[in-house]
Amino acid sequence: MLKTPITVSFTKVTNFLGIIGIIGSLIFVGMELRQSHRIALAAQQQQRAALITEVIGSFSEANPPISFLNFLNQSLDLSDENNRATTETYMYRVWMIYENDFLQHKLGLMDEEVWQAKITSMRAIYAMCQYKDVTKFALSYASQELKQLLEESGGNPCQD
Repeated sequence: MLKTPITVSFTKVTNFLGIIGIIGSLIFVGMELRQSHRIALAAQQQQRAALITEVIGSFSEANPPISFLNFLNQSLDLSDENNRATTETYMYRVWMIYENDFLQHKLGLMDEEVWQAKITSMRAIYAMCQYKDVTKFALSYASQELKQLLEESGGNPCQD
């Protein structure tokens, strides 16, 4: 039996190794981008949580403090000037946060699960007829897409 020598040119080996190196580099860069995206999502979620916690905390800073649960249950006496001012400020601030959330979702900086929770919360706030005037005012500065999303989700139950 005769053995035929296998001849491989140095150029072919170099090209093959170069291609393998490029593929490996691209895989590494893709993994780094994926990790960076996850870190950005986590940072955005942390910022959202800190901001909403700060806004909700404004209820306890009122003089006298206001129960946030009473706000959610719509059982606050809005003839009390302190209650009215605190809740109107909260409503305006929360709509600005929701506007930002809407933009972050459009830019891909929010997980779909978090976005669905935000939509549920927006719809609950939108349906609080007791605060319809400040909601209407705040949404007059919001994007048309956000207003349309809220209106399409069952209309405005607070229309006169």
